[in-house]
Amino acid sequence: MKKFWNWVKDEESDTRTLYLDGVIAEESWFDDDVTPQAFKVDLTAGEGDIVIWLNSPGGDCIAASQIYAMLMDYKGKITVKIDGIAASAASVIAMAGTTVLMAPTALMMVHNPLTVAIGDSEEMRKAISMLSEVKESIINAYEIKTGQSRAKLSHLMDAETWLNANKAIELGFVDGILEDEKKRVQKDSVTYAFSRRAVTNSLLNKVCPKNLPVKTGTPIEQLDKRISIIQH
Repeated sequence: MKKFWNWVKDEESDTRTLYLDGVIAEESWFDDDVTPQAFKVDLTAGEGDIVIWLNSPGGDCIAASQIYAMLMDYKGKITVKIDGIAASAASVIAMAGTTVLMAPTALMMVHNPLTVAIGDSEEMRKAISMLSEVKESIINAYEIKTGQSRAKLSHLMDAETWLNANKAIELGFVDGILEDEKKRVQKDSVTYAFSRRAVTNSLLNKVCPKNLPVKTGTPIEQLDKRISIIQH
């Protein structure tokens, strides 16, 4: 069994991070009972919120469906962070996120499911019918997340649509842009308290002579005018 996932736990914050990198199952999960169970065991081995870093060109529809269902059933909050690409089956997994974020340079791609069929015309009709149902099941996941109509989602899949972060947000596939945590922490660490009267009084104390008479109860408009005169 070749794993395409990797779990990392931050001992300080007790946060679990799941890395899904590469093809989502190089071998089909259609007749595989071992790999899906292994993924489920790893998923349920801990509790609490999960961060998923997703970078995948897609892969097996059955694997994506099972992972999506497991994540949707998970009790904790799931934050999906797309840092490279979430295409095809990987875009389905992304839809399981409580919050989905994309890097400004990341891409998402949605398209119709593919298969290989061999046989007579009856077998071809069966394959076409199967693909139609698979497409409808994928649209189910997209519809729940985006709120878009099934017709529009179907058209996007027909056209093999590539979405940058802004377009993905516009259509509802993604909730926001993945920010630089260093800049965000630095920005959040600076706070300001603003009071117009306090600022006015502080400026007057600095720029007006101490012996300048200022009557008690001077209107705030007169103070603003006096500051404006001093500034000019």
